[in-house]
Amino acid sequence: MSVNTSTPSNKARETAERDLAAMSASERVRARIKASGKRFHANDNISEFVRDGEIGELQNEVEAKMREVLKSLVIDTESDHNTQDTAKRVAKMYLNEIFRGRYIAQPPVTEFPNVEHLNELMIVGPITIRSACSHHLCPIIGRVWIGVMPNQHSNLIGLSKYARLAEWVMSRPQIQEEAVTMLANLLQDKIQPDGLALVMEADHFCMHWRGVKDMDSKMINSVMRGSFLKDANLRREFLALVDSRKS
Repeated sequence: MSVNTSTPSNKARETAERDLAAMSASERVRARIKASGKRFHANDNISEFVRDGEIGELQNEVEAKMREVLKSLVIDTESDHNTQDTAKRVAKMYLNEIFRGRYIAQPPVTEFPNVEHLNELMIVGPITIRSACSHHLCPIIGRVWIGVMPNQHSNLIGLSKYARLAEWVMSRPQIQEEAVTMLANLLQDKIQPDGLALVMEADHFCMHWRGVKDMDSKMINSVMRGSFLKDANLRREFLALVDSRKS
C-alpha cells in the first residue's frame, strides 16, 4: 500500500510548476517576475527570472511574431530572398545582441583593494556605447567618459571592466538620461569612491531617421556624485579634460 506523503504546499508547488511548463517562455518569465513583485521595464535586467534554455525559446517566439509583423507590413517573405530569414535574424539580434543586457547576468568584475591609497582623479574614456531608444527602438550610438576620485577604502576595477559594465547597462531599450544614471549607480556601488562623474554624448537615430530628421543634433548629459558635485574646481578639471578628448 503506497502512502501519499505530499503536503498541501508541495501539491500547490507541483501544480504551479505544471502550469508554468504549459506556458510559453515569455509567459513563464513574466509570471515569475510578477510573483516576485518586481518590475520589468524595458531597461531592467530580468536575468534572474530566465531559466536555462529559455533564451532560445524566447528567440523562437520573437521570430514567429516578427514574421507576423512582416506579414502585416505586406512584405512577401516567401518569395523575397532578402527577407526570408529576416524574422530569424531580428529575433537573434534582439535577444543576443542589442537587448542582451536585459537577459544576461551582470558580467563578473574583480575588485582590488586600493593598496597605494590612490586619491587622484582618474578618467576612463571615451567608451563607445550602443543602445536603443525605448520609444521607437531606434539606435543610440555614442561615447561615455567616467571620472573617479578614489579613496583609501575604494575598490579598484580593471580598465576593461568599465567597458564591460557600460555595455551591459546600455544593451537595453531606454532613454539616455536613465541609462547614465543606472551606470553611475552601478559604478558607485562597485568602487565606493569619494567622487564619481559621467558624461555621455550620443546620436539618437529616432531624430536622424524620423521626426525632425536632424542629422547634427546630439544629446550630452552628465551625472556628478560626491566630490565632483561639491568641488567646482574638480568638476571643471574633469569636464575640461573630457572636452580636450572630444576634439
